[in-house]
Amino acid sequence: MITRVDVEVAARRTAGRTRRTPVVTAGPDLVPPETVFKLEFLQHTGSFKARGAFNRILAAAEQGQLDPSVGVVVASGGNAGLANAYAAAQLGVPATVFVPQGAPPVKVDRLRAYGATVVARGNEYAEAYQAAVAHASTTGAVYCHAYDQPEIAAGAGTLGLELRDQVGGGLDTVLVAVGGGGLMAGVAAALEGEARVVAVEPASVPTLHAALSAGAPVDVGVSGVAADSLGARRVGDIAFDVAVRTGVRSVLVSEEEIVAARHRLWQDWRVVVEHGAAVALAALTSGAYVPEPGERLAVVLCGANTGLHDLP
Repeated sequence: MITRVDVEVAARRTAGRTRRTPVVTAGPDLVPPETVFKLEFLQHTGSFKARGAFNRILAAAEQGQLDPSVGVVVASGGNAGLANAYAAAQLGVPATVFVPQGAPPVKVDRLRAYGATVVARGNEYAEAYQAAVAHASTTGAVYCHAYDQPEIAAGAGTLGLELRDQVGGGLDTVLVAVGGGGLMAGVAAALEGEARVVAVEPASVPTLHAALSAGAPVDVGVSGVAADSLGARRVGDIAFDVAVRTGVRSVLVSEEEIVAARHRLWQDWRVVVEHGAAVALAALTSGAYVPEPGERLAVVLCGANTGLHDLP
């Protein structure tokens, strides 16, 4: 469980380490036109994950858990690995990243460019995760979970505090894409009592939706265009607890709606994001989420580690 206090601690700890990413108004090409985009894909390494990575590694160092000769280990289909590799390099410690066999080459190449040791294991995140945990237990490396760790989720939540300040507190709803749920949990904790969070998920990987229906996190199938970044088999315990506590609502979008939202971001705003980031906008453009008149919305565009070959 995390609260706003944890997010505020993370904000102080990581100050000066992460970028304050801009907010822009969508304008007349979107309904409602006052909707704002949080351009978090401009964060270090191209996704929000750098926030949690810095918070986790710095906290481990503060607590005497970090051996500088061994460093950190993470399991990731790409974005969490990139963030932890970057943060580790900035803090002068080594990073080992376990990835599924199908991890996008654009992300694997960047991992190596950041100096990380990359190890491919299995076909899904769950298999890479098991290998990373084993590595941590045998080497003493600090394990940095991709989403289900208090410091990781609280670090991601600093985006919510930043967004609140940028829009002057005039915010009703934030649309956030969900895979494992770390970003959603952090933002919901940061804005608890001030704005609601709507979790947007691919229908092909409905981790939170299934958990809310079952009353607890459960395994789901993993497939679809957004699986490289939203490919967790189940939502994290932290994310589930925060979602229940704060009343997060889940909506689902289809493959076609995700692809259409990503193309629209390029066509109408000349913004390039990965499919996982376009999921949040797809809730609006598909009608899966219909705002009330006058509702003040923000859409988090959380990552842009993607190829350009399938954009027009």
